[in-house]
Amino acid sequence: MQGLTDQTRRVIADLARQYGLSEDAVLAMLMAVQRGQGTMAQFNISELGGGGQWMMGGMTMVGDMFNYGLKNTVDSLCNALSQALAAGRIALPAEAVGASVWWPQDLGSPSSAGAQNDSAYAIFPAHRRLAIKDLGGVTLYDTGDHFISGVGQQQGSNTGLTFSSQYGSFSVSSLRRADEPAEPLQQPVEWSPSVVQPSAAPPVQPLQQQPASPFAPAPAGDSAWQASPASAPVGATGPKDAAEIIGLIEKLASLREAGILTDEEFSAKKTELLARL
Repeated sequence: MQGLTDQTRRVIADLARQYGLSEDAVLAMLMAVQRGQGTMAQFNISELGGGGQWMMGGMTMVGDMFNYGLKNTVDSLCNALSQALAAGRIALPAEAVGASVWWPQDLGSPSSAGAQNDSAYAIFPAHRRLAIKDLGGVTLYDTGDHFISGVGQQQGSNTGLTFSSQYGSFSVSSLRRADEPAEPLQQPVEWSPSVVQPSAAPPVQPLQQQPASPFAPAPAGDSAWQASPASAPVGATGPKDAAEIIGLIEKLASLREAGILTDEEFSAKKTELLARL
């Protein structure tokens, strides 16, 4: 590639000899690692098993998933390129980096990018966007809450890149295109308490006056209480027959014997009662 410094060419040549690869394969991986900010890479390099991805810290995926020697080669090469980029020992010219950028510039750098057959992809988690480049051009998709961690080829499909996230594997067709309007969210029903009119109070039924029991004591202070004949003033009500008059005289005699009435008072009341016979 034109524009590479002599130091960058020497580092690429040394890595190519160390891992038994062509300089073009190492350069393609260098571009993938640089797109991933030195910490990840999405690639499609035939000498390295086709499509795959690498992430610093141990996650390496290659097309031949059980080829552990190939995984080790990819991991070691990517780590060496990442260290060389961080140390400033290698760098790609600006025109080389720009030539590999096919997605909208306002999305910035993708977290990963690569190609599968006739399709290329770039993932932008910060913008929730997935860019797909195919024969029809570049299409942006809204990734929603997917955290894309892998990519594969859908079997039996011409168009079919598949991706994996925390929800499992999904196809691009399941995502909404970014240029399509989002489905409107259902507005929550605003709850407002209805004004409850107080119901009319039931009419108060007047208490029915219960007839007083002849044995119930009269209320205190009631002036309508009936005195017994023995305590009623003599002469307030006239006795009805001789038996009652005689009974009153006997009670008066008892009061005199008890010292409540004097002889004069007893005699006066007795004379008054006898006059009513």
